[in-house]
Amino acid sequence: MSGVIPALVRASAELTALGLSPGSSGNASVRVGDVMHITPTGVSMGELDAEDLSRISLAAEDWGRQLDGPPPSKEYPLHLAMYARDREAACVVHLHSTASVAASCLEAWTEWSALPPLTPYFVMRVGQTPLIPYAPPGDAAQATAVRRMTQPFRGALLQNHGQIVAAPDVDTAVARAIEVEETSRLRVTLAEHRLTRLLSAAEAGHLAAHYGSPWGGAGTAA
Repeated sequence: MSGVIPALVRASAELTALGLSPGSSGNASVRVGDVMHITPTGVSMGELDAEDLSRISLAAEDWGRQLDGPPPSKEYPLHLAMYARDREAACVVHLHSTASVAASCLEAWTEWSALPPLTPYFVMRVGQTPLIPYAPPGDAAQATAVRRMTQPFRGALLQNHGQIVAAPDVDTAVARAIEVEETSRLRVTLAEHRLTRLLSAAEAGHLAAHYGSPWGGAGTAA
């Protein structure tokens, strides 16, 4: 068994223990070669078993076809979209965490990022985080919207829904999901404070360039 699969199980339990995956909400996946291993529908992320993951093809000739395992999370099209966007992505995490859901109900800060540059760590670890227009959970149209976005991003807020992030490994995906949640918490806390200081364009741009994170809309670093 690939080491990333036990890592996914451990990470899912960690995110649940942090309160970021209440009930049976949220889902996570890893890419191993041409196969996506994803959490099944209706199962708490804190109660996963490595043997009970659903496996879906990422091979070009049968992209998105379930290979075996239980029924996958209904959000699996979102995971497929994130892998299609980024060949280096090996883990995708989607959470209905409280702060990110709350932030996803607010107007986006800009057209290219729902969340402003409140801390250097957000810009360094995640970068621009667009707001994806609302669609019912599991609606393939939302996955299509994610896939077709021209701007680079590592994470996004799904309107009135939650967050999704991708990363080249499980630990980085967890770190990005936590960073999106904490920045969302700050965004909601400070929403009514007009004098909130953000990082300046120069400050955020310097961090993004130094750490290779996407910032500033289309055409920035992936």
